Amino acid sequence: MSRLTRDEILGWLHEEDEKKLQELYHRADAVRREHVGDMVHLRGLIEFSNHCVRQCGYCGLRAGNRTVDRYRMTPDEIVACARKAKAFGYGTVVLQGGEDPAMTGDLMSDVVRRIKAETGLAVTLSLGERPEAELVQLKEAGADRYLLRFETSDPELYQLIHPGRPGVLSDRVEMLRRMRKIGFQIGGGVMIGIPGQTWDTIADDIQLFEALDLDMIGVGPFLAHPETPLGKGEWTRPVAPEAQVPSTEKMTYKVVALTRLSCPEANIPSTTALATLNKEHGREQALAAGANVVMPNLTPLEYRTRYEIYPGKACMQETAEVCHGCLLLRLSVIGRKPGLGPGHRARHEA
Repeated sequence: MSRLTRDEILGWLHEEDEKKLQELYHRADAVRREHVGDMVHLRGLIEFSNHCVRQCGYCGLRAGNRTVDRYRMTPDEIVACARKAKAFGYGTVVLQGGEDPAMTGDLMSDVVRRIKAETGLAVTLSLGERPEAELVQLKEAGADRYLLRFETSDPELYQLIHPGRPGVLSDRVEMLRRMRKIGFQIGGGVMIGIPGQTWDTIADDIQLFEALDLDMIGVGPFLAHPETPLGKGEWTRPVAPEAQVPSTEKMTYKVVALTRLSCPEANIPSTTALATLNKEHGREQALAAGANVVMPNLTPLEYRTRYEIYPGKACMQETAEVCHGCLLLRLSVIGRKPGLGPGHRARHEA
């Protein structure tokens, strides 16, 4: 049975009364405390490649963006970042990159095996759409989780912002289902405020999270890179102004809270995109609205500034050590502590 009705979800999405919204956030925070506890799980993010074969309409890494200074980290560099995550006390590393065929299943499987052997950390992969044989190979190498954001549950809007490759069907929802059968803990997510996105679409997104029973759910504001079709306003799906969802902090916090109420056991990050909109308190406000995960960036500075999905990303100029210290201070101020161990969803704990 759904924990929130569709009418309740739509009502909260339209709510503007700050006092009532604080009640929503407090309710979500109480559900978070009951189901996943007070610890904030830290996932060390390693952005290992900014090469990508896709032509997504909003992402600065898209193949058509000729202004990008491309890079690929070596396996030794990736594993060195994982060792740093272990030294910081993180329970997980997240290996994230553009959809880069040069980072093959064999190469990434070797990296996963080395990380597991040398650190014992949980490994989350965010490698884009991969053939099923590679997914099986990566799971057998020891990877624990796979993140594949479907960005919107609206098929028409998805095809507009995320065009498929010639001859390759892109159905990320079905891929998530297959990943679960392979044995991965699965994560999806959406952007809030995509041009052409309506209130009903957001309600559909939240209900899809629940239907898929996702282990991890990422919710962030829509931020387009200026060197992309959406950033230039070239790709549009017109909707009435009153039907368009705004790409704001407030709307994103609402969706984080409603996601927590709909999916009490899920791991929900306080995203970098929110911290980009509000560098002072964005992470903390999402944690107060039901989130329980943060992904501090371990990518070496020589690469980090080149992983520009959108401009002005938070923590682009700080070393991993500075980010780690800042994060611990921020958590202490709001009375939260770093989680221990891999931070799996409870049903997956050994």
